[in-house]
Amino acid sequence: MSTISIILTTYNSETWLEKVLWGYTLQSYTDFELIIADDGSTNQTKKLIDKFQTKFKNPIIHVWQKDEGFQKTKILNKAIIKASCEYILFSDGDCIPRNDFVSTHLKHMKKGSFLSGGYFKLNDFVSNSISEIDIKNQSCFQTKWLLENGLKWNFKLIKLTKNTFFAYFMNWITPTKKTFNGHNTSCFKEDLIAVNGFNEDMKYGGLDREIGERLFHNNIRSKQIRYSAICLHLNHNRNYATKDNWQKNNAIRQFNKQNKVIAIQNGLSKYLNNET
Repeated sequence: MSTISIILTTYNSETWLEKVLWGYTLQSYTDFELIIADDGSTNQTKKLIDKFQTKFKNPIIHVWQKDEGFQKTKILNKAIIKASCEYILFSDGDCIPRNDFVSTHLKHMKKGSFLSGGYFKLNDFVSNSISEIDIKNQSCFQTKWLLENGLKWNFKLIKLTKNTFFAYFMNWITPTKKTFNGHNTSCFKEDLIAVNGFNEDMKYGGLDREIGERLFHNNIRSKQIRYSAICLHLNHNRNYATKDNWQKNNAIRQFNKQNKVIAIQNGLSKYLNNET
């Protein structure tokens, strides 16, 4: 059995997902289970996944549900149930992992904790400029390449450091909170089950932070690895982000914080005895 399950979310983004899958074919640690949590994509996504099936040590698991609007929490819960490993890494189908991404998560995993990683966000031009070759030779993770291909200099480029000691230092001093980030977080499956997974009452807007807050209530602590586990975030529109959804989600989070809620009602438990 593999050591770690990797869950990637996607929705009709084959161009970005292909770049991301190339990133996972290059990982220094290869004995992982890859699960695509697909929130209703067309058959084009399935064709892309089929194209990559032979490129990994273990078969890709494609967990799909009918397109009924933004239902990320629902597809994530279904994917968690399908995961066969005790440890799960969450990321997105628009985040290209550096070749030490998986090994870094495994290196830092610890009982009683989840790992909080970040991303380096790209603009449209750079996102489209990255080719298969740039991923294979890892040049797209280098500051020089990014600047030569349309990225403006900014302090956040230090996130791309490969100096282990500097990364540890930056993880230690960064003021960024150690939150559960759906694009770069890992934890134990049993801890997710204990809080009943993602809250299916929530749409876009803080749904990952909310599950992290419930993990805190259940005495699961977080560890900062945003300068160690590196992924490039490809730019895209978020038409599903609405003010109403943010307000509703914030109200749910506020209630759960005030009441120290651990396990929500509308979560993954419904799938435990009836895998979908």
